[in-house]
Amino acid sequence: MNSLRISLAAVCSTAILAGTALAQGPLRLTLDDAVSRGLAESHRIAELKARQEGAAAAVQGRQAAKLPQVSAQAGYTRTNHIDPFVLPSVIGPAKVIYPDIPDNFRTRVDFQWPIYTFGRFDALERAAQAEAGASGFDVGTARNDLKLEITRAFWASVTATEAVRVVDESLKRMDAYVTDVRNRLKVGLVPPNDVLSAEAQRSRQQMLLIQARNAREQALTELRRLIGEAPDRPVEVDAVLEAPAQSVGAADALVVAARDARPERKALELRVQGAGERREAVVANKRPVLATAGGIDLASPNQRFFPRTDQWKTSWDVGVNIVWTFADFGRVKAEIAEATANQRAVRERLAEFDTILEVEVRQRRLDLESARAAVSAADDALRAATEARRVLAERFSAGVATSTDVLDSQIALLQAGLDRTQALASVRLAEARLERATGR
Repeated sequence: MNSLRISLAAVCSTAILAGTALAQGPLRLTLDDAVSRGLAESHRIAELKARQEGAAAAVQGRQAAKLPQVSAQAGYTRTNHIDPFVLPSVIGPAKVIYPDIPDNFRTRVDFQWPIYTFGRFDALERAAQAEAGASGFDVGTARNDLKLEITRAFWASVTATEAVRVVDESLKRMDAYVTDVRNRLKVGLVPPNDVLSAEAQRSRQQMLLIQARNAREQALTELRRLIGEAPDRPVEVDAVLEAPAQSVGAADALVVAARDARPERKALELRVQGAGERREAVVANKRPVLATAGGIDLASPNQRFFPRTDQWKTSWDVGVNIVWTFADFGRVKAEIAEATANQRAVRERLAEFDTILEVEVRQRRLDLESARAAVSAADDALRAATEARRVLAERFSAGVATSTDVLDSQIALLQAGLDRTQALASVRLAEARLERATGR
């Protein structure tokens, strides 16, 4: 009774889960759909966009640094009691020159404006703009990387689905063959070991089918993660591995196109420019800074009035200041050397990227050519294996071929089908990698 209840509960749970899946419905995806969903749901791209917004805010901060600043100040100071300083008078009452006022209040509206900094703030602004532009290209780089990752997962799902179909068809042929061998055993045309061999091969292909289905589910799970779907959401990939061959183009033309299109290279170019601007800002530290300042004070007592009185009085000031640090004992020189080294480091990184880019594009082009050649060879192998199985099946029916020959042809046909599937998947993946290498 307990086991019956457990079985019934399991059946009910399965029915509920199946009903939920049916209510939600399978998600049918093309490659473009998967890429667009993945780009929209990516946390990595969202992070880089946030960094880009921060870089844009830094540009605004550099621009605002060149504008005046107005601030309000207020303060209260309590001092100890003192003996007032009184000036005696022979013709009237004594005059208090410095009274005892322990409560001191002060308010001020302050104004600061760097009039001229010899290009320091302008260079910092240009450096911030370069970094903001590079951050935008970082987002493009992440998009291209994610697109390749989604494409790889998508075609892995298609490949696994096709592998399931190939193994399933082979298993059906093997079932028919096992049935035929068993019938021949009944009439004494084959020995019992032929039946056992056929059944063993059928079990092996059943195991391959289970492995292929598990590989398909793993590929779909990875695809669901990349597009932001729930791990248990049914997904159907809408694509075929076969595709018409397209012209790749000359290697030199692809390298030129990649240099113009790769966002990583554009980001490095902007960072070289930004490093140069930061160096100019450091060089400007050797020059003077011209600024104006002013303000309005309302204080009690106001220190600018004599004698002091416990009254609120207003005063103002305005002035022009020039600051020139002509002896810093090598501080600016060291900062210039550091900025120069940083610029040279980024420039060397750009040069290294160019050398890697050319090799990468040429390798990806060769990979695609090799993959396409492998498809042609796999097609020939599949045709040969199909014909060999047909001939051996006829010869086995006529009694002039052994069951071992038929089993070998079955295995060869299955392997040829799987090899062709893998070759087609390699073409799709090589195309995606070439697109990524050329920045498309």
